Amino acid sequence: MNILILGGGGREHALAWAIKQNPKCDRLIVAPGNAGIAMLAECAEIDILDAAAVVAFAEENAVDCVVVGPEAPLAAGVADALRDAGILTFGPSAAAARLEASKSFAKEICDACGAPTAGYARFSDARLAAEHVRRQGAPIVIKADGLAAGKGVVVAMSEAEALGAIADMLGGGFGEAGREIVIEEFMKGEEASLFVLCDGTDILPIGTAQDHKRMGEGDRGPNTGGMGAYSPAPVLTDAVLAQAMDEIVRPTVAEMARRGTPFQGVLYAGLMIERGRARLVEYNVRFGDPECQVLMMRLGAQAFDLIHACAEGRLGGMQVNWARDHALTVVMAATGYPGAYAKGSQIRGLEEIREDSTRMVFHAGTARRDGTIIAAGGRVLNVTARAASLADAQRLAYATVDRIDWPGGFCRRDIGWRAL
Repeated sequence: MNILILGGGGREHALAWAIKQNPKCDRLIVAPGNAGIAMLAECAEIDILDAAAVVAFAEENAVDCVVVGPEAPLAAGVADALRDAGILTFGPSAAAARLEASKSFAKEICDACGAPTAGYARFSDARLAAEHVRRQGAPIVIKADGLAAGKGVVVAMSEAEALGAIADMLGGGFGEAGREIVIEEFMKGEEASLFVLCDGTDILPIGTAQDHKRMGEGDRGPNTGGMGAYSPAPVLTDAVLAQAMDEIVRPTVAEMARRGTPFQGVLYAGLMIERGRARLVEYNVRFGDPECQVLMMRLGAQAFDLIHACAEGRLGGMQVNWARDHALTVVMAATGYPGAYAKGSQIRGLEEIREDSTRMVFHAGTARRDGTIIAAGGRVLNVTARAASLADAQRLAYATVDRIDWPGGFCRRDIGWRAL
């Protein structure tokens, strides 16, 4: 098969790495890709938000299946255009992608199907939003309603912080994504991620993970897109997983189908778990980043068999073959991230790392200049390891980090600490 992956980050590098191993894969193209992806696949410079351009490229290159990595093309209707052109596609329609593209829509779905989630209110008026915060008090959670590249959430521990977030979001700090905001109750507990494939009818859980959103060790400091992750998530026990599937995921998928917008793709449920019960934090409609990296390390070549079955609507006969293993990824970011950071710093030592099924360096924000790898983003590398225990995976990941010569970058040294 000729397979096209849309995206150019660490998530897409991990998907490409897993898909490339599958014997079904004859030709692999990633658009736009990055310096790491270019080592194992063709990279194509196309605008992945331009549905017509993506369809034309897929047709010109006889693409058999398209895997949409990021959320933005999904919200823009790229999956719809590909399906309309008769091209097999993994990823939800724009209507179904509203589960991520609109926080208020996701809350409406939860209300309609009875899925447990945080209490909330929605606002487009800053004065009314501020009054609500003063009535509720802190801690409290302020969210931009639309897509904000993983940065549109403020967990405000004080009333002043919450009011500042309201002013920022409704004042234009997040553009169209912040035109409306959702204010939620602060949920206590431990957060984890559940990933399921849906083909519109059938549902297949394909793994759990926990990520570290805060920049600093001990989960302190500002929120980021994710500084590391590990899989499986110990807090998602069999009992909690069953409750989350029965009370959150299945009712949501059924409600989406009832509305005439069946969900097809990967549904990522962010869960808050307290006293053995899960409530929904939010939905994403694509693989998490960096959670995808640990999932792909554990799934390997079978990942594409599952994706292919999902796209063709035949998940009912599929199962995941898990090894008794653990995976952990450490994000190496440019100094200054998640604030202002410099691009262009040189990264050395990558070519000396032996990469295999137990250790991979997935590129997130890299480019090649004059024959060397340079940093081209905020989150730059995902150093990922797999082992029989989480402690061993952590040791191997950090041993690999220490072989990378990059004075312009940093990482947390405690990824996995909650589980360990």
